[in-house]
Amino acid sequence: MNFRGTFEYALDAKHRLTVPAKYRAALAGGVVLAFSPETETGSARSLSIWRTEDYDEYADTALAGVNPLLPRAREMQRLLNNNSFDLELDSAYRLMIPAGAMTFAGLTKDVVITGSGPCLEVWDRATHESYNAAALARFPEIAASFDHTD
Repeated sequence: MNFRGTFEYALDAKHRLTVPAKYRAALAGGVVLAFSPETETGSARSLSIWRTEDYDEYADTALAGVNPLLPRAREMQRLLNNNSFDLELDSAYRLMIPAGAMTFAGLTKDVVITGSGPCLEVWDRATHESYNAAALARFPEIAASFDHTD
Protein backbone atom coordinates (compact mmCIF):
# COMPACT_ATOMS: atom_id res chain seq x y z
CA MET A 1 0.00 0.00 0.00
CA ASN A 2 1.22 3.51 -0.77
CA PHE A 3 0.21 6.38 1.46
CA ARG A 4 -0.24 9.81 -0.17
CA GLY A 5 -1.52 13.25 0.70
CA THR A 6 -1.24 15.86 3.42
CA PHE A 7 -3.76 16.10 6.25
CA GLU A 8 -3.93 18.75 8.98
CA TYR A 9 -4.98 17.71 12.47
CA ALA A 10 -4.81 18.89 16.07
CA LEU A 11 -3.72 16.62 18.90
CA ASP A 12 -6.09 16.51 21.84
CA ALA A 13 -5.03 17.12 25.45
CA LYS A 14 -4.05 13.44 25.84
CA HIS A 15 -1.82 13.55 22.73
CA ARG A 16 -4.21 11.47 20.67
CA LEU A 17 -3.98 11.71 16.90
CA THR A 18 -6.89 10.94 14.59
CA VAL A 19 -5.94 8.77 11.61
CA PRO A 20 -7.15 10.02 8.18
CA ALA A 21 -10.40 8.31 7.22
CA LYS A 22 -9.08 6.92 3.93
CA TYR A 23 -6.39 4.90 5.80
CA ARG A 24 -8.34 3.62 8.79
CA ALA A 25 -9.19 0.23 7.29
CA ALA A 26 -5.56 -0.39 6.29
CA LEU A 27 -4.37 0.42 9.82
CA ALA A 28 -7.20 -1.23 11.76
CA GLY A 29 -5.10 -4.29 12.63
CA GLY A 30 -2.58 -2.24 14.58
CA VAL A 31 0.37 -0.05 13.70
CA VAL A 32 3.96 0.66 14.56
CA LEU A 33 4.67 4.26 15.49
CA ALA A 34 8.39 4.88 15.01
CA PHE A 35 10.91 7.68 15.26
CA SER A 36 11.75 8.54 11.64
CA PRO A 37 15.48 8.05 11.19
CA GLU A 38 16.77 11.18 9.51
CA THR A 39 20.05 10.69 7.70
CA GLU A 40 21.43 14.22 7.93
CA THR A 41 22.40 15.90 11.18
CA GLY A 42 20.01 18.73 11.96
CA SER A 43 17.23 17.45 9.68
CA ALA A 44 13.65 18.14 10.68
CA ARG A 45 12.26 15.27 12.72
CA SER A 46 9.01 13.40 12.34
CA LEU A 47 7.34 10.17 13.41
CA SER A 48 6.21 7.44 11.07
CA ILE A 49 3.12 5.25 11.20
CA TRP A 50 3.52 1.84 9.58
CA ARG A 51 1.39 -1.21 9.12
CA THR A 52 3.11 -3.73 11.41
CA GLU A 53 4.20 -6.08 8.65
CA ASP A 54 5.60 -3.19 6.58
CA TYR A 55 7.69 -1.91 9.50
CA ASP A 56 9.03 -5.40 10.16
CA GLU A 57 10.05 -5.67 6.49
CA TYR A 58 11.65 -2.19 6.61
CA ALA A 59 13.69 -3.06 9.71
CA ASP A 60 14.68 -6.45 8.31
CA THR A 61 15.82 -4.83 5.04
CA ALA A 62 17.87 -2.24 6.93
CA LEU A 63 19.73 -5.05 8.70
CA ALA A 64 19.85 -7.58 5.84
CA GLY A 65 23.21 -9.18 5.23
CA VAL A 66 24.84 -7.52 8.24
CA ASN A 67 26.53 -9.62 10.90
CA PRO A 68 24.21 -9.15 13.90
CA LEU A 69 27.16 -9.28 16.29
CA LEU A 70 28.85 -6.20 14.86
CA PRO A 71 28.54 -3.14 17.12
CA ARG A 72 26.99 -0.96 14.38
CA ALA A 73 24.42 -3.65 13.56
CA ARG A 74 23.47 -3.92 17.25
CA GLU A 75 23.18 -0.15 17.45
CA MET A 76 20.95 0.01 14.36
CA GLN A 77 18.81 -2.83 15.69
CA ARG A 78 18.39 -0.96 18.97
CA LEU A 79 17.55 2.32 17.24
CA LEU A 80 14.87 0.69 15.11
CA ASN A 81 13.31 -1.38 17.88
CA ASN A 82 13.79 0.75 21.00
CA ASN A 83 12.25 3.78 19.30
CA SER A 84 9.12 2.17 17.93
CA PHE A 85 5.80 1.35 19.56
CA ASP A 86 3.09 -1.21 18.77
CA LEU A 87 -0.20 0.69 18.95
CA GLU A 88 -3.88 0.05 18.28
CA LEU A 89 -6.44 2.53 16.97
CA ASP A 90 -9.10 3.30 19.56
CA SER A 91 -12.83 3.30 18.77
CA ALA A 92 -12.55 6.88 17.45
CA TYR A 93 -9.64 5.89 15.12
CA ARG A 94 -7.01 7.68 17.22
CA LEU A 95 -3.48 6.81 18.26
CA MET A 96 -1.97 7.86 21.58
CA ILE A 97 1.45 9.36 20.90
CA PRO A 98 3.90 8.55 23.72
CA ALA A 99 5.59 11.50 25.46
CA GLY A 100 9.08 10.51 24.25
CA ALA A 101 7.88 10.43 20.66
CA MET A 102 6.26 13.84 21.07
CA THR A 103 9.56 15.24 22.33
CA PHE A 104 11.66 13.57 19.60
CA ALA A 105 9.55 15.03 16.78
CA GLY A 106 8.96 18.38 18.51
CA LEU A 107 5.21 17.97 18.16
CA THR A 108 2.86 20.65 19.37
CA LYS A 109 -0.92 20.64 19.19
CA ASP A 110 -1.04 21.40 15.45
CA VAL A 111 0.30 18.55 13.33
CA VAL A 112 0.36 17.36 9.74
CA ILE A 113 0.09 13.75 8.61
CA THR A 114 1.76 13.16 5.26
CA GLY A 115 1.71 10.13 3.02
CA SER A 116 5.25 8.99 2.37
CA GLY A 117 4.80 5.86 0.30
CA PRO A 118 5.09 2.83 2.59
CA CYS A 119 4.18 4.82 5.71
CA LEU A 120 2.52 7.94 7.02
CA GLU A 121 4.60 10.64 8.71
CA VAL A 122 3.54 12.88 11.59
CA TRP A 123 5.09 16.35 11.68
CA ASP A 124 4.71 19.45 13.74
CA ARG A 125 2.76 21.68 11.34
CA ALA A 126 5.20 24.64 11.35
CA THR A 127 8.20 22.31 11.00
CA HIS A 128 6.61 20.57 8.03
CA GLU A 129 5.77 23.86 6.32
CA SER A 130 9.42 24.96 6.56
CA TYR A 131 10.76 21.55 5.52
CA ASN A 132 8.40 21.21 2.58
CA ALA A 133 9.06 24.74 1.27
CA ALA A 134 12.82 24.10 1.33
CA ALA A 135 12.44 20.68 -0.32
CA LEU A 136 10.21 22.11 -3.06
CA ALA A 137 12.78 24.83 -3.74
CA ARG A 138 15.43 22.10 -4.15
CA PHE A 139 13.20 19.83 -6.26
CA PRO A 140 15.13 20.32 -9.53
CA GLU A 141 18.43 19.61 -7.73
CA ILE A 142 17.03 16.56 -5.97
CA ALA A 143 15.52 15.18 -9.17
CA ALA A 144 18.77 15.72 -11.11
CA SER A 145 20.75 13.84 -8.45
CA PHE A 146 19.06 10.59 -9.45
CA ASP A 147 20.83 9.05 -12.43
CA HIS A 148 17.94 7.47 -14.30
CA THR A 149 18.98 5.86 -17.54
CA ASP A 150 16.24 3.93 -19.27
